[in-house]
Amino acid sequence: MPSHDWSTATATPLRYGFIETACGQRVAIMRRSTRLSFALAACMLVPVAISTGCTVLERAGNDWRTARRDSSGQAPDPATTPEAVIQVYGARTVGWRGAFGVHTWIVTKPSGAGHYTRHEVVGWGVDQGMSTVRVNRAGPDNYWFGAFPEKLADVRGPHVDALIERVSLAVRNYPYPSTYRTWPGPNSNTFVAYIARAVPELGVDMPPTAIGKDFLPGGAVLARSPSGTGVQVSVLGVAGVLVGWEEGVEINLLGLTLGLDLKSPGIKLPGLGRLGFPQ
Repeated sequence: MPSHDWSTATATPLRYGFIETACGQRVAIMRRSTRLSFALAACMLVPVAISTGCTVLERAGNDWRTARRDSSGQAPDPATTPEAVIQVYGARTVGWRGAFGVHTWIVTKPSGAGHYTRHEVVGWGVDQGMSTVRVNRAGPDNYWFGAFPEKLADVRGPHVDALIERVSLAVRNYPYPSTYRTWPGPNSNTFVAYIARAVPELGVDMPPTAIGKDFLPGGAVLARSPSGTGVQVSVLGVAGVLVGWEEGVEINLLGLTLGLDLKSPGIKLPGLGRLGFPQ
């Protein structure tokens, strides 16, 4: 009567069962990953589609060349404001780009000064040898070709004069005075984010629509967040993660930002911007 090795007899079905279980788990993981990818894509693209539709309806028939560019009345009058002031503004960009992003700039006024100095980066004229950094091309709080500017920071007081000197130094040291790219940067938002990191006392929480804010100069991968209250990892401004007390948690994918604001509860959506409690 032939002998049987029962350990060998039971090993085969157990091994097949293990393979079948592993394959099933792998398929389940792949399905969950696919669903997560579709959900992430929807969170990124649906808000942009809504924002695009709203922008088309809002700006239909408008000519940017005749759009209002006067003061929005948000910067305090230097004649009645002797204290030093630093403000940061952002407004929807011109044309179809306004569906995706904003243009940001920074203004300063030392103690006792009778006027503001506005610093910003623009792309036109760079191909003709002009610097990307422009000074006082408009008033401190003017409409940006019809778009009302949102105030992103407002710092005042006797200590601000020292901050203004550091802002001026950061402007002079901006590493891209002859390079401008709308996407993924360097652009106007790269410039303001660079200054904000150099002067974290400003506490600037860059809008999720500030495309280019995550483009880190010099090809750096790790940096402090623009507000100075956190850190971020970014690969050429195309993909990255940011975590900070002021900014909350942000995911950057292809220049679009999806995030959750924890300090002042709200969500950050591509195109639409921040939705939630006032900051």
